[in-house]
Formats: sequence, C-alpha cells, structure tokens
Amino acid sequence: MAINKVVRAALKAISYREFDIKKNYLQYRNLVNLANKSLKPLYNTWDCAVDSGRHAIPVRIFSPEGEGDFPVLLFFHGGGWVAGNIDSYSKVCANMAKMTNHKVVSVDYRLAPENPFPAGLEDCYQVAKLFITNKEINNGKVTLIGDSAGGNLAACLSLLAKERNEFKIDSQILIYPATCNDHSETSTFQSVHDYGTDYLLTSKRINDYMDLYISKKEDLESPYFAPLLAKDLSEQPDTLIITAEYCPLRDEGEEYGKMLREAGNYVSIYRVKDALHGYFALPLRFPQVRLSYEIINSFLSRQRGETIEK
Repeated sequence: MAINKVVRAALKAISYREFDIKKNYLQYRNLVNLANKSLKPLYNTWDCAVDSGRHAIPVRIFSPEGEGDFPVLLFFHGGGWVAGNIDSYSKVCANMAKMTNHKVVSVDYRLAPENPFPAGLEDCYQVAKLFITNKEINNGKVTLIGDSAGGNLAACLSLLAKERNEFKIDSQILIYPATCNDHSETSTFQSVHDYGTDYLLTSKRINDYMDLYISKKEDLESPYFAPLLAKDLSEQPDTLIITAEYCPLRDEGEEYGKMLREAGNYVSIYRVKDALHGYFALPLRFPQVRLSYEIINSFLSRQRGETIEK
C-alpha cells in the first residue's frame, strides 16, 4: 500500500522540524540512544573488544538459538557516522541473529565529529581482519552487513580490503547505503530530488552528517568516503543491495550495484516498496522487514552453495 495523504502530511511536518545535527549532535546522539534503549539480552549475547593496537573497539556478539558453529554477519550500524551504537541496535541485531540463523557481530566503531573520517572505517576494518583471519576466533564464513552509514562502511571496507590485500571479503549486504558525495540540488540522482525533503531523512540532514564526518574537504573525493567514486570495482565481494522506495539514497545505492555488476561482480538489487529510510530497524511484524529477511536469507543461501530459485 502506498503512503496515503495523511501519513505523507505527517512525514512532511516531522521532516520540516528536523533537529539541527551540526549544532546539537551530542543532544541528537543522546536522543537516538534513548529512543532505542533496550535491556541487553541475558542469553546468547556477550560483549568483548578488539585491540586495534591503539585503542579497544567494543563489539557485541549475538548468537542464534541452538548449538553449532554459525557463520558470521559482521554488522555496522547506521546513524550518519555520528549517532547510534551497539546498545541502540541491540534489538535489530538480536532479530537478525534469530531470522538468519547467523552469529551477528555488532561493531561499536568510533563516531564523528570527535573521530572523523576515516576513524570509523579503520575500526570496522580491524574487526573484520580479526574475524576473517584469526581461525581461533572464527573459523566460519563472514558476511559484511550494514544499513545507511553502516552500508557505506561495509562497501568502503571491501574496497579498502582489496587495496591492502590482507584478507578477502566474500560477500556483503548493503541496506540503503550512502555511496555518493553530493546530495544537493545538483545531484544527478532523482531520488534525492523526489524524497530529499519530506520523508524523514532529508538531503540537508545527509549533508550535515557528511560535514560532521569529514576532516577536510578533500575527503569528499575519496572512494573510501563515497564508493561510487572508485575507479576500479573489480574483484569485489558478492553483493546484495536493498533500497527503500521513499529514500533519498535509493538511486545512488542501486547505481553502485549496477556499477559493481558491470565490473564483473555478482550483485542482487532489491527495492522494497512502500518503505522509508530506516525501516529495517522496525519490529519484525512490519511486512517490509519480513520481506527484507526473506531476501537476505535467499542471498545467504546462495553464499552457502545451496540451490535457490532465481
């Protein structure tokens, strides 16, 4: 069912009153954490930290029910590189472990502006390196997964891993990822113009996030900030990209998938109808969330070599 007039009017009103992130990012961060606060599960969950050599990177591990060596989903949360943490995404990750029968490793990477680009990316890289290369820690398959800014981090990590050649990433799942560096009126993507004002996540909010994330203007031209700028997209992981119909990031995420495919990679691209940016964090009763897990599980089955219907 498409968004009706009443809901559209409500979305417009909420978007119009958006919080000034650049001036009040600490307050916004606290609001996000408070709104998504949940009690840590008492079972199948444990906290640990990865030593980067300079600081500890907190991670929270969510294990599905039952016994066995489960494959790993290495998860990077959204929040514009500025907000969110492993606490605010605990419900999402617990659901993810349950719905996919995978062990979910949620990374509490450093946030901007206190730790600007590429600090968060480097944290994600170090955790990926540990879980992929240290067989005593994990001897199973690892798939990167992230939503929004976390999808950006997953895509950029895959590019960085190819360049550094320290480990190989086999698969990645990018949920409405940020892949471009321009969300202004000059954007070439129609979804920025169609859905960049009245659909919760606005173009102004995205630009504010980017301004807080970068340390200098030159960062905007880095493919590790905006993966659409990468000159060579060959030898990238098998990729699943899920976008939302009413999301300003929709077209750039889908374009990144098309470019990966043109470079010779396996790519599946799905657009979830009647969905807004951020829908993946909603409870499992929402049909868009249930559909997304069907899509994700189909992709993961393919990665395990199981026969799936195309």
